[in-house]
Amino acid sequence: MAKRREFLAGVGALGLGACFPAELAWALEQEKAELILHGGNIWTVNAREPRAEAIAIARGRILAVGSDADVLALATPTTKKIDLGKKTVVPGFIDAHSHPAQAGVMHLRMVDCDLRSIAAITTALRERAAKTAVGDWVMGFKYDDTKTSDGRPLTIGDLNAAVPDHPVYIQHRGGHTIYCNSLAFRKAGINEQTPDPAGGRIDHDAATGKLNGRLAESAQALIDRVRPTAFTRDDQREGVKLISKMLAKTGITSATEAQGTPVDLQAYQDARDAGELLYRAYCFVNYRHIDSMIAAGVRTGLGDEWVRVGAMKLVCDGSISERTARLSTAYEGRPKDFGILVMTEEELYEYGRKAHLAGWQIGTHANGDVGIDTTLRVYERLQKETPRRDARYRLEHCTVVNDGLVARIAALGAIPTPFSTYVYYHGEKMKYYGEERLNHMFALRSFLDAGIRATQASDYPPGEFVPMMALQSEVTRTDTKGNVWGAKQKISVEEAIRVGTIHGAYASFEEKLKGSLEVGKVADLVVLGRDPMKEEPSTLVTIPVERTMADGRWTFEA
Repeated sequence: MAKRREFLAGVGALGLGACFPAELAWALEQEKAELILHGGNIWTVNAREPRAEAIAIARGRILAVGSDADVLALATPTTKKIDLGKKTVVPGFIDAHSHPAQAGVMHLRMVDCDLRSIAAITTALRERAAKTAVGDWVMGFKYDDTKTSDGRPLTIGDLNAAVPDHPVYIQHRGGHTIYCNSLAFRKAGINEQTPDPAGGRIDHDAATGKLNGRLAESAQALIDRVRPTAFTRDDQREGVKLISKMLAKTGITSATEAQGTPVDLQAYQDARDAGELLYRAYCFVNYRHIDSMIAAGVRTGLGDEWVRVGAMKLVCDGSISERTARLSTAYEGRPKDFGILVMTEEELYEYGRKAHLAGWQIGTHANGDVGIDTTLRVYERLQKETPRRDARYRLEHCTVVNDGLVARIAALGAIPTPFSTYVYYHGEKMKYYGEERLNHMFALRSFLDAGIRATQASDYPPGEFVPMMALQSEVTRTDTKGNVWGAKQKISVEEAIRVGTIHGAYASFEEKLKGSLEVGKVADLVVLGRDPMKEEPSTLVTIPVERTMADGRWTFEA
């Protein structure tokens, strides 16, 4: 139980004293608890005091953590007290890799194609087209070729028949392939003779050689040049507002915008200023913007506790859900398909060196073992040429590994952000990787055993962002149909909670600010309907989130 002197000593030990505004430091020093949550089953994720019954909060910070008797002794006549009724409390969950701002605006302005048949998708597109001026684009997202009942992907013929008078652009849920109709191809100047661009592929029908409507990886840029890609500033802010509510409902209090732009940074600031931002945003900046950022003196860490500039983002290879990740051995049933390298090693190095020298963290999308090996070579070269203490290089996804790669990741102190919900939600795709390879995918057991602080990461829209789903996926390695994929990588519930909280904070250099329920840290927490430590692992996903708190205020109440 921290009295005044103990509290201030705790703040100093956490390194937080300097970042407290004067009025906040004064309030905490006076020990005036504004809110006390008591009667709880609190998992603090603090090794020194893992369990507690009560938490006192002042000005968005944790003032005390301990027993009911000790913490309630801090109450004043103005302190609000809430009896948790023995409910379980954990730190707010941190989604260390997703695309929330971009997903929010897509939810606002595009057709959600997360439907279970091609007929349902084309009907939704036809309905949107009826409300769209002739010649204007009809766009959709979250289409998934493995989740429709037809047993085949969307084709250019499907899209031509459904929407003949509008160019159509449909993004696969994984974000690395798109599906278009003939009018969209004509606008982009794409025909059967158009060559594949470097790092991309224009697919053709195997029998006829004609375009089949699918473009992968960098080939998407051919369409992006001609389709509308800009939304209004209000759209961007509204998108953040919408996704904030969606995330808060599941217990997420922080998220990394993993492919961010200056527009996303502006949207986050606008939503924060309007009181509509309900999670803490760590916003990556795509490498295409790095020159202007460096010229303006911007680097990783700039910002405040709600909106902060994150790593520079690079992309080495393709997607797991769309089967374009670059592998050393071919995909199951596709003997000539090893996936795609999107950027060359030298390109990765040149951008990486520029960011590294300017003090930026670097996060590189690397899914397949070849992509991870390539990325690690770049990081190792940077560190050898210009050593930097605590660079915290990130491996975004870091899906298919082996013992040698794990050892190199540990030696670098790099941070993998593997997909957390993929085994559970995308089980139908696992067959393309084979049983042996799956024992080295989403490899949390291997990472934790090597002392690597891997994170929880949804990659939403590609994966679902529900933390309880992530826990079940990581603990059971079982999909929705009961199939087990990669049983050797199972971890415990307690480990999964650490992965989803304090490890996520470490990935953004914020482990002294959040990720555990400790004196001096921000009051970000989740009240659960049942205790995951006592839950049958196969029903973890059904545990309800009753309340979510960020900065001492409720952002969601069931």
